[in-house]
Amino acid sequence: MKSDLPERTFSFAKRIVTLCAVLDDKLGTGRTLAHQLLRSGTSIGANIEEGQASQSEADFLSKYSIACKEARETHYWLRLLDAGDLVSKNQLQDLINECNEIIAILTSIVKKLKAKRS
Repeated sequence: MKSDLPERTFSFAKRIVTLCAVLDDKLGTGRTLAHQLLRSGTSIGANIEEGQASQSEADFLSKYSIACKEARETHYWLRLLDAGDLVSKNQLQDLINECNEIIAILTSIVKKLKAKRS
């Protein structure tokens, strides 16, 4: 069965881009946070796509590990936005929940690959 993770992270990235476009229209903190969130939130799927074309298991593990780290960073920025009341709580909660699920999936994949290698 083929993984839907590349498509899922692409959809997540599209939602991040939309949120960041709104935040970027705000001055100061909103714009600064938007740039951080945009970078990390779109990097998750980009690293997964790179991992899909990896030339070795080590390369695959590296790309998925980076994707997991980027997902954790994205989670941080989303939580910070939530604490700052800069956008709708409902919109953020959906993104935070999806980010948590992506982190759980990536963590599981990375742990299994590391266990297989040792």
